Formats: sequence, C-alpha cells, structure tokens
Amino acid sequence: MADILYIVVPCYNEEEVLPETARRLREKLEGLMAAGRIAPDSRVLFVNDGSRDRTWEIISQLHQQCPLFSGADLTRNRGHQNALLAGLMTARERCDMAISMDADLQDDIDAVDAMVEEYYGGCDIVYGVRSSRAKDTFFKRVTAEGFYRLMNTMGAETVFNHADYRLMSRRALEGLAQFREVNLFLRGIVPMIGYRTGTVEYERGERFAGESKYPLKKMLSFAMEGITSLSVKPIRMITALGFLVFLISIAMLIYSVARWAMGETILGWASLVCSVWAIGGLILLSLGVIGEYIGKIYLETKERPRFLIREVLEDRDGKAD
Repeated sequence: MADILYIVVPCYNEEEVLPETARRLREKLEGLMAAGRIAPDSRVLFVNDGSRDRTWEIISQLHQQCPLFSGADLTRNRGHQNALLAGLMTARERCDMAISMDADLQDDIDAVDAMVEEYYGGCDIVYGVRSSRAKDTFFKRVTAEGFYRLMNTMGAETVFNHADYRLMSRRALEGLAQFREVNLFLRGIVPMIGYRTGTVEYERGERFAGESKYPLKKMLSFAMEGITSLSVKPIRMITALGFLVFLISIAMLIYSVARWAMGETILGWASLVCSVWAIGGLILLSLGVIGEYIGKIYLETKERPRFLIREVLEDRDGKAD
C-alpha cells in the first residue's frame, strides 16, 4: 500500500502566487495518486505565517473547494523557519513522509517524483539540490555560493546549494521534534538527524509572482543566525585572535626595549594610534559576537513556544477542522 505524503508550504503574503501554486501541486498529487505512488489521504498543507494580505482567505477557499488542501494558521508572523517547523510538526502525526517547499514556485515541483522514489528506496531524508546557478545574476550567484561556503567554514555544516526543499520520513520528523532550540536554522539541524540520506538535483526557476522574501540584508542576518545557532567556532576564533594580539604585543615590547637599549628614539605616534584603534575595534567586535551568543542563551532559557497555531483546516472525517 502506498504511503501518505504531505507537502508543507509556508506562506507569507503569497496571495499573488498561491492560486497557481495550488493548481500545480494539485496536479502533482493527483498524478502520483493515479500512479499508485502515494495514498489518497495525501495532502498539501499551507502554513499561513501571519500574512497581512488575503493569503489565509485563499487557503480557506482552497480547502473548501478541494479536500487535497489543508491549512494551518499561525497566531502571528514567526519567520520562515518557525512556520516551516510548525507545518512539519503538524504533518508529522498525519503522514508517512513530508516534503517542504516554498510557495513561490521556484522549486521544481516535478522533482517531487524523484524524491518519493528515493524515499521508497530507503532514504529518510532527501535533499533537493540546485543543479546550477546559470540563471542567477553574477551578484546573486557569488553571494549565494559565498553564503554556503561561509556557513561551512564557520562550522555550521549545510548541504551545498540546498535550501529548504527536502523530503523527510516520519522517522526523520520524529528526530527533528527532539531538537528543542528556539533559534532555528533547519538547513543545519536536519543534517544532524542522521539516517540514510539522498539528493535530487533540479533546475530552480524564476519566482512566479510577488517579491523575494530574502534580500541580501536578510540573507546576511540568516547566515549569522545559522552560524551562532550551530557553531561555537566564532568564539574560538576570538580566543585565537586574542592570543595572536598578545604575541604581537610581546614582540613589540621586546622590540621597544631593544631600541631603548640602543639609545634610539622611538617616534611611533602613528603606529600607536593605529594600534589603539585596531585593538579597540577588535574588542568591540569580540563583545558583539559574545553578546550574540549570550542573547541566544537568554532566549533559550525562557523556553518560549516557537509557534502557536490558531486553526488547522482538515477533512471532516473524524479529524479536527
């Protein structure tokens, strides 16, 4: 018997693209059902992340029109990662496998077929990986690839050219549920789960409508969130930097004493000022990095809920509606 698939789609102000996204996902589910690859109870779960437009209204209409669509409405905007987690945790008790993808139709929906095949082949996690970035602008390509390299260099291990387009089995979802941190970076957390993994390459398309939710500023913030959530390497780098500055200061002290013993006058005003500014800057930078970690510890100790769901739309077959 075929297994139940849930496609989890976080949505934030996606009223322009949502009808087309729903149409294509419906066609995909119906095709897989007809081929006997997934069970008739499979669904598309749209997660409304506190949208300010008609996103939830459209999700409700889709649910009324077709039983393949379900929805979860968060009480307020919690960010993409929390909305995605909310959808996955909602689907966890209802499915055998879940595929997460964005609503903007940049992820190739046809890659779902290959992901499902990998799942039946024994993979608990299947990563959707971009085959190339030829369609990206030079700036976008450089910054995006730099993002992944920076993350791995700083100790936050991720899958290169993989965003949040992935399949997870119920067992993998159960493993994900055991990660309780408030500061979420799923691209780094999911590889920690383990189990057998696979990859499916796909060509990423243009956004169908609307605006990108990840401009450069937000990508930099996202990278910082991932690094400080998954790695202590920045703090270790501060320790190494402090040790290096200490060695330089010892060397300068020896040099100054030697010059004094030789009776030579030390001018050094410019070098002194530069040293003060440099060390002051390093101190402020170090305090900022340490403060970032302390802030995360502060948020973790509060144990605030990562998301709250106002309403879940499901079939009227004994389940909640």
